[in-house]
Amino acid sequence: MTLGRIGKVLLAALLAAPLPVLAESDDEELAREDRIAALERKVEVLTGELERTRSEMALPEDGELKSVFGMGPGASRVYSLSRGLSIGGYAEGYYSAIVDDKQRSGAKNRSDFLRAVLYAGYKFTDSIVYNMEIEFEHATTGSTESSGGGSVSLEFAAVDFLIRDWLNVRAGLVLVPMGFVNEIHEPPFFYGVNRPDVEQRIIPSTWRENGAGLFGQIAEELEYKLYVVNGFNAEGFDASGLRGGRQKGNRALSEHLAFVGRLDWTPLPELSLGGSVYVGNSGQDQNVNVMSGGAFLAEVDIPDALTTIWELHGQFDKGGFHTRALFTMAHVDDAADLSRALGPMPAAFGLPGGTGELAAGEAVASRMLGLYAEVGYEVLQWLIPETEMSLEPFFRFEYVDTQNDVPTGFARDRSEIVSTYTAGLHFKPIPNVVVKLDYRNRSAREGALGDEVNAGVGVVF
Repeated sequence: MTLGRIGKVLLAALLAAPLPVLAESDDEELAREDRIAALERKVEVLTGELERTRSEMALPEDGELKSVFGMGPGASRVYSLSRGLSIGGYAEGYYSAIVDDKQRSGAKNRSDFLRAVLYAGYKFTDSIVYNMEIEFEHATTGSTESSGGGSVSLEFAAVDFLIRDWLNVRAGLVLVPMGFVNEIHEPPFFYGVNRPDVEQRIIPSTWRENGAGLFGQIAEELEYKLYVVNGFNAEGFDASGLRGGRQKGNRALSEHLAFVGRLDWTPLPELSLGGSVYVGNSGQDQNVNVMSGGAFLAEVDIPDALTTIWELHGQFDKGGFHTRALFTMAHVDDAADLSRALGPMPAAFGLPGGTGELAAGEAVASRMLGLYAEVGYEVLQWLIPETEMSLEPFFRFEYVDTQNDVPTGFARDRSEIVSTYTAGLHFKPIPNVVVKLDYRNRSAREGALGDEVNAGVGVVF
């Protein structure tokens, strides 16, 4: 029921209140008219108060959610308020069945309520906005028989100072502005039950660090972001990529800072092109004491490990046709020293060795690369014109090589070189709800990976 209709109903109810059935004098008639006028004024005030409350509490509105300042559409709700509190969120869960190489890969069929997220934002003034995301992963923080526990984490929490279209400031726990998925990761806005491997292992989404920076729109077609953040912790790097080096805002070591910049160019409404670069040392000036059974074995120095990641991306959407592509590379200096520092622990005091994070012969690569391309088409526009539903068959190819170049003296782990082909359906009964079904074929240079049939559901609000 709209606020106008609420006001009319209240007015009708008030006017329907029984009045004394007496012959009215002119004075009585005037008094009655004054009372009706007073009631009308009260209804107008009440209607205005309801409107203000709805605006401040961000009650659901009709219309499509839209991305603002590169944030996910659900996370962007607060920016459209005049003042006050905004609540939003998203959730996703899936079932995955291994249908090929199950025996050799050792993989099991699984179902997981992967994440449930709450967005909360507050618009203090037209120029000061606080926004945050609280994420519940894997349904519980306790452990279970079949797997480890989940977690509750801040995905981002930052204050924006909106100064000009071309100059704004953001500070707090920020999403690192790289790739497609790291900032916009709500399930209705990416194909497939699984996020692309490239944007999990090389661009380690979801990737957030403590920091501050500038963002804005230089021209109508050009947007930028420039942040300084705490760097990775290289002690978490391994043969599978950089994901373990994220510090997630949790008492983050900040001896080494990093810089990240992003540009997005939209020459046509249907076409977006862009790229980003991250660079910073990752060693954090650490000297790690290696212990065994309570006994000190060695002190291991973690090298500076200058880490550089760059990526190029493009997207085209028109008439139900969608395609996007991304290419990225990561470079880790001091990879040989870092691999030795993270290698097997010394057998006894005084012997050379590492922290035990890596197995013998395993290495953090000095170069990693990944790419993917996908294409989809919305077919219901032809089958059921005027419907708000959408059905998009899609196909995606991915290639990830987190061992593209390893230091001399270390073996390349060829099981970390993976090609993935995903074909599926992306169905939205309404724009805020998605049902997904896909078949994922994964092939490693060495070792077995099971093919998967995945089914999932997601919402955003």
